[in-house]
Amino acid sequence: MESSDTYTAFEGNSQLVHGSLSDVVIKIKKRLGKEGNSSILIFSDSTGKTIDFNFQGNERDIQKRLEIFVSEEVPIDNSGPGRPKLGVISREVSLLPRHWEWLATQTGGASSILRNLVEEAKKKSANGNHSKQAQERTYKFMSAIAGDFEGYEEALRALYKKDKKNFLVQIQTWPRDIIKYLIEISGPVFL
Repeated sequence: MESSDTYTAFEGNSQLVHGSLSDVVIKIKKRLGKEGNSSILIFSDSTGKTIDFNFQGNERDIQKRLEIFVSEEVPIDNSGPGRPKLGVISREVSLLPRHWEWLATQTGGASSILRNLVEEAKKKSANGNHSKQAQERTYKFMSAIAGDFEGYEEALRALYKKDKKNFLVQIQTWPRDIIKYLIEISGPVFL
């Protein structure tokens, strides 16, 4: 499952729709019709957080609300130094004199070198972070949808112990769509 910009909606214990936020919201609105209230839960596949969305109004109202929602999720600061049009944000960095001396001897400038060092560090730590992020999103999803299910607490313990066998045993009686989704979003935990 590609999770960086995808969302999954559940109605009760059944998975309703999966896709981009726009696709998910529009499909839910079509399902709801003129109803503005819903018991449908939308989850971010990358974070596990629930997305609270107001479905009242017509499709044009929904589109406007969706545009505002997306723009608030990704704040862009176009003021200040740096190259804001390229997404570069200028902030203060404090280093020891020996660090500044080393940076001065490198080609490309301090900012370029620091960006490259950060990218290298991100790549090296990506595997450990994937597991932790998967645990967090799985926990958030489970807390929102499965908190009253039999074996919930034991499944959480197994998740944080990275005990795949026990995790699967604890969730085996849960609704099929929830099990399927849990297996997808928790995958990196058990690698």
